[in-house]
Amino acid sequence: MENKNHIDNISIVLCGAAGQGIQTVEALLTKTLKKSGFYVFATREYMSRVRGGVNSTTIRVASKPVRAFIDRIDILIPLNEEAVPHLKERISSHTLIIGEKRYIDVIPDLNSEKVEIPFEELSNNIGGRIYANIIALGVIICMLKANINILHTLITKNFKIKGEPVIENNIKAANKGYETAEVLINNRTLKGEFEIERVPEVVNDYIIDGKQAIGLGAIAGGCNFACFYPMAPSTGIATFLAQHALEFDMIVDQSEDELSVINKALGASYAGARAFVSTAGGGFSLMSEGVSLAGMTELPIVIVVGMRPGPATGMPTRTCQEDVELVLYAGAGFFPKVIFAPGSIEDAFLLTQRAFNITQKYHVPVFILPDQYLVDSYYNINSLNIGALEIHKNLVKTDASYERYKFTDSGISPRGVPGYGDGLVDADSHTHTESGEITEDPILRKKSVQKRFKKLGLLRKEAIPPEFIGNEDYKYLVVSWGSNYYLIKEALEKLDRDDVGFLFFKQIYPVHKIVFDYLTRAEVKIAIEQNPTGQFAKLLENETHINMNHRILKHSGYTFSVEEIHERLKKVIEGDENI
Repeated sequence: MENKNHIDNISIVLCGAAGQGIQTVEALLTKTLKKSGFYVFATREYMSRVRGGVNSTTIRVASKPVRAFIDRIDILIPLNEEAVPHLKERISSHTLIIGEKRYIDVIPDLNSEKVEIPFEELSNNIGGRIYANIIALGVIICMLKANINILHTLITKNFKIKGEPVIENNIKAANKGYETAEVLINNRTLKGEFEIERVPEVVNDYIIDGKQAIGLGAIAGGCNFACFYPMAPSTGIATFLAQHALEFDMIVDQSEDELSVINKALGASYAGARAFVSTAGGGFSLMSEGVSLAGMTELPIVIVVGMRPGPATGMPTRTCQEDVELVLYAGAGFFPKVIFAPGSIEDAFLLTQRAFNITQKYHVPVFILPDQYLVDSYYNINSLNIGALEIHKNLVKTDASYERYKFTDSGISPRGVPGYGDGLVDADSHTHTESGEITEDPILRKKSVQKRFKKLGLLRKEAIPPEFIGNEDYKYLVVSWGSNYYLIKEALEKLDRDDVGFLFFKQIYPVHKIVFDYLTRAEVKIAIEQNPTGQFAKLLENETHINMNHRILKHSGYTFSVEEIHERLKKVIEGDENI
């Protein structure tokens, strides 16, 4: 077959309204491609509505690992009249738009290649417009020369509950799309198949998204009580745990509000549970008093705060990194805490598992800060490496002389739970004695604060050091955290400069002391964040007294793209970025 495009990755975008089945097509497509031997990455952007609006999914297909969002669109399948206008800034002369004439010609003078395929007419011949998406899926499968039989198997599994007629019609629709594309390729109406090298090892990989990774990390951390009130983008984490609660002997409770959530979780923690809460910025605001309670009573708890643009309801289905300061300063008075910010699916799993061990060891609240982009993105991975993971319980059996808040050299009191031994396990939100009785003694108050500082010192020593990428002899140092990891990494590969290093933080508080050495060696320090004020840059400046020279910030509610970071970094280095 002629007219093949030999490339190492392509970007496919499906765009239409909520309720059109885009997520179903996306899942079938990525699984088929992975099982056919391709690396895949997918991420979504969607409006805050059940039906209507404009939602899109970007899928990258490659012969090597790809794990970041790009603006470039190679193939666009618009499924309603709003799709092309919605994506026009990402469409170029290299974009191939395939679909209904009335959807692809919305902007007549658009500089791109267009191929009309009457998906709806073809689907009506099969059983109704509902099958148009599956026909589009068959077209893509043909263009990439993926295995159509794999798609048949997945369709059978996916639609099993709907019965044989639905399965048969979906398979017919997929075949019709495949056959239609074959005809168009052969007569050169369609510019041809995209020839991407296959990687046999990929076939047995797992496809995992951010919310599943956090949920699996909680399970691996021994979570046995999870509580939540639905709030995007974290709802999927709790529903994943609920789906697997019986398998792993967990209680998963959907409570009536966030005040109830935090207090139920602390009550469970007091009773000995390994407690977990998932929420977002607005919900977490209501939990602030409960976080203070955790600090005073030294009750272990893991809290996920999924970040989205605020204030208040903000943009509930969009992405940002705006909640660093909210979490860092949550609660009245001083008490130590730990904040993790995963940059990858693997991080999301491992950091959540680690969070349970840290909170059980130090009796402090531990936070995990993903954002919508990370939670809703996924790619194929070989393994989560669960073999080396351990669950640390750190409980003591109490006796009659037990004191829950005993002062120790380390600052960590022995933790007992009711019913495990003969001792009384007290808890009180007031300043208290070692046995847990209320006190206003200034000497005991001072010792209690010193005890918290001791724990903070230990937490600093156990902090995860930032990851450095690049040439150690750098002039420019890019500093970032969280879900920006792969975006920046790929942008730096495009930049291809030996004088740029990248310092990435997956633990953003407490900060590891080695960061001081990296910052002092850089002539130019460039912070990259998805918020309007550079919250993590300010945290670093406060901790190290070293200022960032430049901030590359974004706060539109849409994630950075690889191309955007690449261009803005170039401008900073060339002196043209307007900060």
